[in-house]
Amino acid sequence: MGSYPNSNVTSEGLEMSLIDHLEELRQRVFRSLIAIVLSSGFCLLFVKKLVKTLELPAGTIHFLQVAPGEFLFISIKVAGYAGLTISLPYILYQFLKFILPGLTKKEKLLIAPSVAGSAVLFFFGIFFAWKALIPAALGFLMNYGSEVVEPLWSIEKYLDFILLLMLSTGLAFQLPILQLILGFFGLISWEKMISAWRWVVITSAIAGAVLTPSTDPITMLLLSTSITFLFFIGVALVAITSKFKEQIRPNVHP
Repeated sequence: MGSYPNSNVTSEGLEMSLIDHLEELRQRVFRSLIAIVLSSGFCLLFVKKLVKTLELPAGTIHFLQVAPGEFLFISIKVAGYAGLTISLPYILYQFLKFILPGLTKKEKLLIAPSVAGSAVLFFFGIFFAWKALIPAALGFLMNYGSEVVEPLWSIEKYLDFILLLMLSTGLAFQLPILQLILGFFGLISWEKMISAWRWVVITSAIAGAVLTPSTDPITMLLLSTSITFLFFIGVALVAITSKFKEQIRPNVHP
């Protein structure tokens, strides 16, 4: 049975206490954690293949295990990241099951599509990092100084770089969803968003520098440009939803 975060009445008209709400929240969090653990355990069975796949962008670079147990710990980390990614749809499902019954029809029109869009953008951000950011970053880092030093990389440092870049890019791709939520509830208009485009460009450049693990200029430029592009997509979404709300307002309030 879904709960009502904003009230104490269920869809069946039964009153739920705060303890009931907290208990349901605990159960859904517990289920989500179980899903992550099971998914991570499953990924651990194939972690060597996952690591080999993550090594592909490095080409002919040789990786070293520079400390006892380094590969064991990084294997657990890779399996954890993969398990979290695989279980993300189930986690979002549990989140929706908890909050949707307590929302108004207007809020439901936004929340469910936003959560689904958030998952899609997160996976698209990971894909963008894999196809564009990682090759650009590694190409720059491998070519810089290649005539002076021979590249022998720590497997732990390399995988930390890859995983952090994909995660940060996936999170950065949530910007349009945040804009859509703020615009839908009237906290900021698309006109104000577009008028602040100069600050957005500057902020995107700073975010690109902060979110890029290697701090190389190529990756920072690609990521900051992507964030700026996503911002303008968010502005368009807010403008479209604003027009939609204006059209349906006479029907909602006759």
